[in-house]
Amino acid sequence: MPIPEYVAGLREKLGTELIWMPGASAYILREGANGLQVLLVRRSDNGRWTPVTGICDPGEEPDITAQREAREEALVEIEVERLLAVTALRPIAYDNGDRCQYLDHAFRCRWVSGEARVGDEESSDVQWFDVDDLPDLLPRFHKQLAMALADDAPVLFGAAARER
Repeated sequence: MPIPEYVAGLREKLGTELIWMPGASAYILREGANGLQVLLVRRSDNGRWTPVTGICDPGEEPDITAQREAREEALVEIEVERLLAVTALRPIAYDNGDRCQYLDHAFRCRWVSGEARVGDEESSDVQWFDVDDLPDLLPRFHKQLAMALADDAPVLFGAAARER
């Protein structure tokens, strides 16, 4: 996956040191033939199914990041309905040695328009799934999707978002 230009510039200065980056996860929902569906993308780098995710451009609000990433990764337009959780994810190290830690802003989103399909090299597949028939997802994605499906779920922060 391509490294954003500003991250590449940071890497020139910091090498593989840990970089703190804000990001967004978009739980995009729509009504399907069998009930509610969620849009997931299959990541090109590891083959895992995830919601649409991405890092914020400098100065970009996280909800705008969610909308931009939905356009770029899945070619759909969305409306961000509400914040679900804000969570500092565990630091990760990439194969090239780069280390990052993300501050994830998870949002419940509503599909507005567009035929979901792969929009860039970050994903190998894009698909709508019935919420009761999901592929294997990481535990945090299951937790946040459950929050997106609950009309009265409070916004969770930090440890509370991880433990729920």
